[in-house]
Amino acid sequence: MLIGIPALLGPELLATLRAMGHGDEIALVDGNYPAQDQAKRLIRADGHALIPVLDAVLTLLPVDDVVPEALFRASVKGDPSLADPVHREMEAICAKRAPGRKVVALAGADFYARVKSAHAIVATSEPRLYANIIIRKGVIYPPETKKP
Repeated sequence: MLIGIPALLGPELLATLRAMGHGDEIALVDGNYPAQDQAKRLIRADGHALIPVLDAVLTLLPVDDVVPEALFRASVKGDPSLADPVHREMEAICAKRAPGRKVVALAGADFYARVKSAHAIVATSEPRLYANIIIRKGVIYPPETKKP
């Protein structure tokens, strides 16, 4: 355990978050997602629901603010116009941790393709369907630099 770091972030996930560079993406997926088959790097977060993992990750990981879109979620039955309650929960966490950044819904095939190319996949035990999100890593600006 470390001071100031959420206890549910294990050593493998912490190392991966630290190793990621600007523009790298990490996918947090539900328990039904085929993570084993699609991951370049698979990190298990067994026993944890997606929302607490998302909140913990976003306490440490800067979200890219150079691109127009940096947060992406799965959509219900592949239709980006549909959302489940878990998507509203994701949006609330993102609004808290990455103010001003919109969570973009992607169609099924587009979401799967993006996850497959992600730097890493974190497989949670989230039981709700379509509870999947991708985060694009930003930078931590030096104190003397103003954000764009």
